[in-house]
Parts: sequence; structure tokens; C-alpha cells
Amino acid sequence: MRADERLSRVLRHPDRLSGLLADLGNVQIAVPVLVAALVLGSWQARRAGADRWWAPPAVAAVLMALVPAVVVPLKDWIARPGTPAVPPGLGYYPSGHTATAAVAYGGATLLLLPRLGGARARRALAGGCVAVNLAVGFGLVRHGYHWPLDVLASWCLGAVLLCLLWPLTGRGGGPVGRSRSRRSSGTPTQGDQARGR
Repeated sequence: MRADERLSRVLRHPDRLSGLLADLGNVQIAVPVLVAALVLGSWQARRAGADRWWAPPAVAAVLMALVPAVVVPLKDWIARPGTPAVPPGLGYYPSGHTATAAVAYGGATLLLLPRLGGARARRALAGGCVAVNLAVGFGLVRHGYHWPLDVLASWCLGAVLLCLLWPLTGRGGGPVGRSRSRRSSGTPTQGDQARGR
């Protein structure tokens, strides 16, 4: 028996709480959170005069659309059976709920982080994102919907997808941090000074 199957046997104990935690990875819950962050982040970035304010929300939306486009073929190709707690069948690896949660909540966090005023608020938002994603993964394993490796694989997939959004959010020096009003005034930005302009 594989290590993740042994771990699953130890952790699996379906209850109401684990079901509720797993439900946080449902499209009907996670995607509206991302949409709200898309709208709020876009509005704040545009209001602040950020160049290409539309790029980070557009990329986040595309990444969310990529989740099923990547996960479903992987499920079909790998065809891993589910745990004893679910009906017999194949296609449980990787976890779609985990990938949905990782990209939706992670994307929302990356979009909103540059717009928060203080370090404490940014830490709280990032910590909340990690906590929600851990809760979803725990709920899926605890309830018996997925093996631990199904969840771990989707966290890795989510991290890869979110790395595509990171540079655009202003945390990686992307366009959100630059302002049209600053450029139009003729004052060089830090990037212009570094490049000798």
C-alpha cells in the first residue's frame, strides 16, 4: 500500500465539518471570490492610474479557466481510482476542488495584496489564503473524497499557474506598480533610473 493511502486511512473520518471545508473548493464558492477580487482589484488599479491595470485580472481569469482544461485531461490520463469512501470509478488525480481553490483564492490574494495599505493586512490576507487552501485539502482528505497525493498534486499545479500571475501583480515589479500620472509628469520611475533613462 502506498504511503498516501496509509495516510488516508489514518486521516479519513467523514464528518460534517470536513464536508464543509471540502465545499470551499467548489466552483460555486471559490470562483465568485475570485470574480469579486477581479472587480475590486481592477477598479482600484484603474483608479490609481496603473498602466495596463486590466492585465492582472485578465490573466487571473484565464488561469481560472485553465484549471479544468488542465485537470480534466490529467484525470483521464492518470485514471487513479478513488478512496473507499467514494463510489467506484477513476479520475481522482489530481483534485479539481483543490486546484480550483488554489487558483481562485491564490489569484484573489495576489490581485488584492498590492492594494492593501499595511504589512499586517497583507500578512493577514496571505495567511488567510494559505489557511483556506489547507482547510480545503484537509476537508477533501478527511472526508475521503481524495487521497493526500491528489491534493498535493493540485497544490503544485496551482502554484505553477499562480507563478504566471505573480509578476503582473506589482509584487514582482509588474505593471500594477507603475502609474500613468507619474510617467506623464516626466519624472523617471525607479525602473527608468535603473536602466539609465
